[in-house]
Amino acid sequence: MLDDVTIRQLAAELHEAERTRVQISQLSLRYPEIQFEDSYRIQREWMRIKLAEGARPIGRKIGMTSRAMQQVANMTEPDYGLLLDHMLIPEGSAIAADRFIQPWVEVELAFILKRELRGPNVTIFDVLDATDWVVPALEIIDARIQRIDPGTGAQRRILDTIADNAANGGIVMGARPIRPDAMDLRWIGGLLYKNGVIEETGLAAGVLNHPANGIAWLARQLSKWDESLAAGDIVLAGSFTRIVPASHGDQFAADYGPLGSINIRFE
Repeated sequence: MLDDVTIRQLAAELHEAERTRVQISQLSLRYPEIQFEDSYRIQREWMRIKLAEGARPIGRKIGMTSRAMQQVANMTEPDYGLLLDHMLIPEGSAIAADRFIQPWVEVELAFILKRELRGPNVTIFDVLDATDWVVPALEIIDARIQRIDPGTGAQRRILDTIADNAANGGIVMGARPIRPDAMDLRWIGGLLYKNGVIEETGLAAGVLNHPANGIAWLARQLSKWDESLAAGDIVLAGSFTRIVPASHGDQFAADYGPLGSINIRFE
């Protein structure tokens, strides 16, 4: 376990990395003894810094819930992070590419909760009952910690990604919400276009066989910290496609069929 001084130091490094757009080296290489609890403590300390500066929490995100994403990142289990108000980007926006260090785009569903979800026994049925709306979404992920160590070639581990607030950078939500019982959520599909070319396709069933399973997993994980998902929270269920890199001049369109589309561009 890392001591409190080290936790605060690493959280401050992540905060500075985001501000300066300069990545820091992998924590898992610098501190081989780091554990999952340490990584979440670093994440929480970093988010505490941001909240103290005036950021407002709006929900949570889950990452690494699909095999597609686990294979890309060489990871085997989900992680989660905090969503803050400044991360919410309007659909159709022109986004400054240098707002992020290394942006990538993911196709997801966002759950908007009407009731709290709390406890170690939350199920998919509890999630569906507590959900007001399900909305198509794009997540922009970023990396304040180096993905590949330049000296060893080592790929960063989930312990690094967790500390990095589960790599969250931004969220863009669509304009066609549906009720959770309006259709079989597993069969919601997404086509992700980059500059007019389809880069990725997928079904929401790729997220733990049902996207609501990810929300239930998150509620159970938060119970270990005596935390919960609150009424009004936006919860990103996890990507059901692989990530697609973004850079200056790129235009993205995500087509969700009957649930509409989302368009953004980087400039």
